[in-house]
Amino acid sequence: MPASKRDQLLATAERLFYEQGFHATGIDRIVAAAGVVRMTLYNHFASKEALVAAVLKTRHERFLDSLDAAATAASPGQATRALVDAHGHWLERYSQHGCIMAQAMGEFAEHSAEIHALATAAKTDLLARLEAAMVRDGLNNDPGLARRLFLVLEGSNTAVALLGTQTALADTRAAADALLSAARSETP
Repeated sequence: MPASKRDQLLATAERLFYEQGFHATGIDRIVAAAGVVRMTLYNHFASKEALVAAVLKTRHERFLDSLDAAATAASPGQATRALVDAHGHWLERYSQHGCIMAQAMGEFAEHSAEIHALATAAKTDLLARLEAAMVRDGLNNDPGLARRLFLVLEGSNTAVALLGTQTALADTRAAADALLSAARSETP
């Protein structure tokens, strides 16, 4: 089944925004790469900012779906580790050059409160997923653990571009395992 024009525009815009940046990617470049005319884009999105918001929302929904599926399928006591692994799989597949949400936060901090808030909310959602997984795993006696794991995962978003995906993810998993092991040894 062929993708709808809207889906085609979203996929093309996501790829171009990620590769070239939000502000550096113009509407003309997006419509040319998507093989549509400008009016098609504006029939689906009122503005470039609306397109950016839709791209971020759609990508974030896919990311959350992958995290939720991993946590749901995890063995008892392994939901937090499953989230770490799911985050790593996401980086391997979709974010080998860093995090598009962090990119959006940087590019839109002074240009669009709405876009900046969407990207910030995405980060908050990751932290909330970690907190919920820790409760599920019985590791909620250390309120700072979720934040420390969050920092490890966020660091991996940047490290993949510098260290390479495999090295960054191996180090991320080792750091997360050390934090989780320490927390388990302290759990009564």
